[in-house]
Amino acid sequence: MKEKQVAIIGAGSWGTALSIIAARDRRSVRLWAHRAETVESINKQRENALFLPAAKIPENVLATNSLEEALQGADIVISATPSHICRHIFTQMLPWLRPQMILVSATKGIENDTHMRMSEVARDVLRDHFEPRFVALSGPSFAVEVARRDPTAIVAASHHEEWSKTVQAELSLSHFRIYTNNDVVGVELGGSVKNVIAIAAGVVKGLGYGYNTAAAIITRGLAEITRLAVAQGGRVETMAGLAGVGDLMLTCTGELSRNRRVGVELGKGRKLEEIVSEMRAVAEGIRTTKAVYELGRKIGIELPITASVHALLYQGKSAQEAAAELMGRPLKRE
Repeated sequence: MKEKQVAIIGAGSWGTALSIIAARDRRSVRLWAHRAETVESINKQRENALFLPAAKIPENVLATNSLEEALQGADIVISATPSHICRHIFTQMLPWLRPQMILVSATKGIENDTHMRMSEVARDVLRDHFEPRFVALSGPSFAVEVARRDPTAIVAASHHEEWSKTVQAELSLSHFRIYTNNDVVGVELGGSVKNVIAIAAGVVKGLGYGYNTAAAIITRGLAEITRLAVAQGGRVETMAGLAGVGDLMLTCTGELSRNRRVGVELGKGRKLEEIVSEMRAVAEGIRTTKAVYELGRKIGIELPITASVHALLYQGKSAQEAAAELMGRPLKRE
């Protein structure tokens, strides 16, 4: 069987790491980058100096600024752009997308204003043309560790098993294990909302609290994610797997987590604008907090940790006030 051709849209750290994975067996991989300097760095130095320095990018990965060039002949298209620009990128890709392509979302976020998951955004953009063969890719996976071949396990979720199995077969390696799942809702929400909880976990670290507090945030955060996922049609068992508790644990405790880092600095009393100005890559949890908070209110789901993070990010509350608000909630059954 002919090996599938892969295009990756978005040359941040995760998109770049996935290009290294996809380039197995000398397969030609096209990696679309917005920045001209990123294209030059990859094609000439074989390194993404801005977003994934020191990771060697194989010669068979071609970086390009042209969506047409990136998508030409592709069988699998992986979107690894921030959630707030996915709609724009999907729209820009339209002239070169074909119904038989498998569209993989490696984005962990929820669109503001519409509160749509990335599968819903893709369907909304493409609905007048064709139904996308959508697969959600999620799970505990720091890009730098994937690039250096640390053993990693993630999930490919699709409503059609054939599509997720294709992604599994084409991207799995001895050190990069992909499991399949048909709970797209649960996988997408698990990957998105964990970034909100990670900000909260960072805040308690920045405030100087210890392991007890972090464990409470992670555990109650999992309950919060599960409550929202189930209300939206996801499954409880998904939250007990890689895309649920696995990704949540990594993002809430790992030093490489951008969202946790934002929380740590907020806990130390720094301003959000100052923190963001120092970051090269996007911390998805900042925008996702607003979307999740509004979604929870719209469907009547209690999300106390999200509400506290929202108050901290968007309503001017201090980290101490947000933490006190959480601990001062009425006592109840677990």
